[in-house]
Amino acid sequence: MSNFNSDGPSSNEWEDRGDLAWNEFDWERYLREQDESIARYQKLYEASAESTDRIDAVAEQMGWSITDWTEEGGEIPDSDDDDEDEDDDDLDFEDGDVYTLHKNPIFIATKAISQGLQHLWLQAAGQAPTLPAPMSLAMLTALHRCEDLAVQAIHALDFGDYAMAISLFKRALHGLNGTLALLNSDDASLQPVVVNFRESALPRLFDLREIWLRVINECRDELDRPEESDDDED
Repeated sequence: MSNFNSDGPSSNEWEDRGDLAWNEFDWERYLREQDESIARYQKLYEASAESTDRIDAVAEQMGWSITDWTEEGGEIPDSDDDDEDEDDDDLDFEDGDVYTLHKNPIFIATKAISQGLQHLWLQAAGQAPTLPAPMSLAMLTALHRCEDLAVQAIHALDFGDYAMAISLFKRALHGLNGTLALLNSDDASLQPVVVNFRESALPRLFDLREIWLRVINECRDELDRPEESDDDED
């Protein structure tokens, strides 16, 4: 996971594209394609559930480099190429080869695993009429909050604000710890549906934790890296 650089695509890329030719139907098609990427990740993730290195295994199957998949996954246009030929950028945008947050591998992995957790909980809670409503709502709220904070962190990452990304990912991790506390509470241990859900949820929760910690470490490396001076650039 080297060469982490998330500020490439956000360097005023939209300003360089001129008048956008896409309409709402083009964007709807584009967003559906990105939804399919999340669904594909979910399918591959579930198929690799027994693998101890499933995070990297799925990343490889998605076409992301194992060593640097927490970059923008190779789907982001090279910023150097952007400066050389803006006309090519417009053509790429017309053809659908455009980067948005939805193509970020961290976003895809986070959304896929988080949505899988929420789906599992909704299924489990729906089949347990005796499950206390406050417990059901607390669990779903905790899962959703973790996802929301992580997505906010990925937004900050895409804008190259590494310090803010770290802070938001730490908040997401705090929420994840709160989710684990709910699963391990005395009240939860008395609910068979929660006990069963916990068995399926723990590997997913720890995978999210691993992904976010990797990104935090990469962000810290970027913040510790000496800035290039004007003399160095010359």
